[in-house]
Amino acid sequence: MGTLEEEGRRKTRRKNVTSFILGAIGIAGVLGIAMVAPNALGAMAKLGIIPGRRQKEIINRARDRLVHQGLLRREGRFLRLTQKGEATLRLLEARNFKMARPKRWDRKWRVLIFDIPEYRKGLRDKIRRTLDAIGFVRLQDSVWVYPHDCEDLIAFLKADFKIGKDLLYMIVEELEGDRHLKQHFAIH
Repeated sequence: MGTLEEEGRRKTRRKNVTSFILGAIGIAGVLGIAMVAPNALGAMAKLGIIPGRRQKEIINRARDRLVHQGLLRREGRFLRLTQKGEATLRLLEARNFKMARPKRWDRKWRVLIFDIPEYRKGLRDKIRRTLDAIGFVRLQDSVWVYPHDCEDLIAFLKADFKIGKDLLYMIVEELEGDRHLKQHFAIH
């Protein structure tokens, strides 16, 4: 196996462990470190998230990394999700979010346009990655299209990224050269 493949698998496992820990703490509110180690380890191994032998070491490293990144904070023997951790958890949930597709297309395109200044480039890239993961198609760097109603999700993204006035949501009835989009979304 090549080194790129192995590195890709390692990064995927790291993301899965991060999601699992943040999700578990987010659901439980406050989670004792003792609970993260013995019980969660077995569940994670059964789900195939991490390999069997070095489970405790992997969990401890991931937990320490999340604390260092400011996503979790220690409160005695407990871990608590920080505001940054809650925002990251919501972002992870949004990326895994699959919008329901209605049986019939209403023949309207949902177009997102955003104008994020250069000094907020990281946020701009995060928005692009999130839209791509959700299923939007990029027309230009800051112009994205989706064929179904997604206003609630966009309101959530505006609030979560704090970009209310920088993101414009439009419903468009005609879009020039939309043939490739119809093929991509398998709509007619």
